[in-house]
Formats: sequence, structure tokens, C-alpha cells
Amino acid sequence: MMAVMRLPSALSFLVDKAIDMPDGDAFLTALAAQLVADGVPLIGGALTQAAPHPVIDRRIWLWRADTGRVIEALGLAGLADPGQAHPQPINIARTWLADLGTGSVQEDFAGSSDGAMLAWTANRPFSNSESELLREVARFAAAPLALLAARSTLAALLTTYLGRRSAAQVLAGRLRREPGETIQAALLFADLRGFTELSETTEAKDVIAALDAWFDRVAGAVHAFGGEVLKFIGDGVLAIFPIGERDAAAACDAALRAVAAARAGMDHLHHVRAAQGAPPLSFGVALHLGEMLWGNIGTADRLDFTAIGPAVNLVSRLEALCRPLGRTVLLSGAFAAETTHPLTSLGKHRLRGIAAPCAVFTPQS
Repeated sequence: MMAVMRLPSALSFLVDKAIDMPDGDAFLTALAAQLVADGVPLIGGALTQAAPHPVIDRRIWLWRADTGRVIEALGLAGLADPGQAHPQPINIARTWLADLGTGSVQEDFAGSSDGAMLAWTANRPFSNSESELLREVARFAAAPLALLAARSTLAALLTTYLGRRSAAQVLAGRLRREPGETIQAALLFADLRGFTELSETTEAKDVIAALDAWFDRVAGAVHAFGGEVLKFIGDGVLAIFPIGERDAAAACDAALRAVAAARAGMDHLHHVRAAQGAPPLSFGVALHLGEMLWGNIGTADRLDFTAIGPAVNLVSRLEALCRPLGRTVLLSGAFAAETTHPLTSLGKHRLRGIAAPCAVFTPQS
């Protein structure tokens, strides 16, 4: 009878199960456990992998045997160390492992397409057989790590271009026209004023730079306070602070804090632009509380996730009142009812296309 060769547990895992790991955390945790089961005296491990992201250059997962847990570090784009052979994130993993153990650190590239690297440390130098197993692990890990990187790339690209909520829908296979989901949220609509004039009197590259600076401040503030940008509409931004894990009052307070942060960011930008001889970027912001429908619209083979409903119409029409009322921030009556922030009533106003007059407020400075 012919003997059947039995693979070490770690290699069997990489052949049979690693392809189903959802992320680097789960992959490293499971692989480390299999290596320990194979008798390798690990006390720590690390996985670094390229991150197709506009801000993050690499992701680093760090595993400790004493806790069985993984922590994640991030290497930011543009922060590579030019004096080293590898990007700075790999040095982060190497230093962490060296500080963790008293033995050697072994590193092996696991596939060259994205520069993924596995590194391990023990409380003593690795034996020849252990080192050989770790090299084989890196070789067998190349295919599942390439698939993991491809999934990560897809998720990052969709999130970058569609936003977190829409990306999740696409990844879940929502590829047909359908009503979508009803979202209860505090809605924020912000818009630059005089953008048409700016576009006609400024070089295109400077217009793009101004738009990017504007979006950085308003969208950055939205994300910092738990909101989500749904749409960039020309020079406008539609964002939501969903009601669910937090109640309406908390969502409205978060939206107001985001607006305050965006205004502070724009004040700083105005000083920068003034020093450059550029005009300030005037803008208006409206806040409303209501319900919207978020789903696919378009043709059978070209779709877009979009937000529709009376609440979306109202918040965009309310923002249009900022200029005639001489205010930067306006709040609807529904929004004002959920916040304890000091407000000034501006009376009721008719909004274009909205049947009932809207009670309008502005924050007290």
C-alpha cells in the first residue's frame, strides 16, 4: 500500500481553508494557530500587505501568542522610509517582533504581486526544519493572500468612489433597479456660492484645487462625527447622520458639530487663500431631519445609487435660502426640535417646490 504524505497543519490550512478568510486579521490568527499546532514555538507574527487606498499605503496585522489576538497598524501613503530597502510599514512589523521576542525574526515574501510579507518570532532561534516550514508557508500563502488583496482592492475602490453605504450594497450583489432602503437621518446639504463665476475666471487646475480643499473640509468633518457622504453633486455635498445606533437628538448634535468643524476648517482655508491672493470660498449649509429612500436608479445596465424623497428636496431647497437670508447655516423646524443647541428663529419661509412653509432657524454664534 502506498503511503499518503501528510502535510503540516499550516500547509493544509493554506490549501483547504485560507481562501475563505474574510480579512488579514482572521488569516493571520488562523495561520499562527496552525503553526503552533505544528510545534513551531511562535510568540508573535506579522502580515503586511499593500492597501489600495488614497490615504493608507499598507496594512499591518500583528499577532501575539500570549493573547491570541491581532492588532492592526497602518502605514500611511507617502510615509515610506527612502533610506530602507522596504517601506516603513515592514520596518514597523520587524521592530515590533524584535521587541516582542528574544529569538530571531524570520521574514518571507508571500507572493510578489503586492509585496505581502509574513514575519515570525519565537523565544529562541528557529531550527532549520522550522525555518524551512515558514518558507513553505510563505510560498503556499501566496495564492490566498493574492485573493485577499483582490477582495480588499475591490472593497476599497467601491468605498472610495461610492461611499461606505453604497459600496456595501454593491458588494452584496445589488445590481438591479429596485426601491432600496428607507433611511431615517439628519441630512446635511452644503454648497459653494459663486462657483460658476469662479470656474469662468480661474484656471481649471486651480478650480479643482479649490473644490478638493472645500470637499476635504466639509466631508472630513462629516466623517469625523460619524456621518457619511452620500453624494458629491457638482460643488455640493449631500451627507447623512443615520438614526439607529444613536437617536435623533444625537444624530442632530453630531451634524451640528460637523458643521462647526467644517466652518472652522473653511476659516483657516480663507486665510491660506488670502495669503495666495485667492478669493474666499463662500458656502451655505442646510440641516434637516427626515426620511429618504436610498437605492438604485438608472438603466438596466448603468445604475447609480441615489437618495430621493421629500426630505432630500427640502434640505437642498433650504440651503438655497442661505444667500437671500444672509446666513451660512440654516436648520429646518424638524431638525431644530431635536437639538438643545441655542438657535435663532428666522420665521417661516416658502421653499421652491415645497407645499408647506418651513420653519427656519440658524445657530446662535
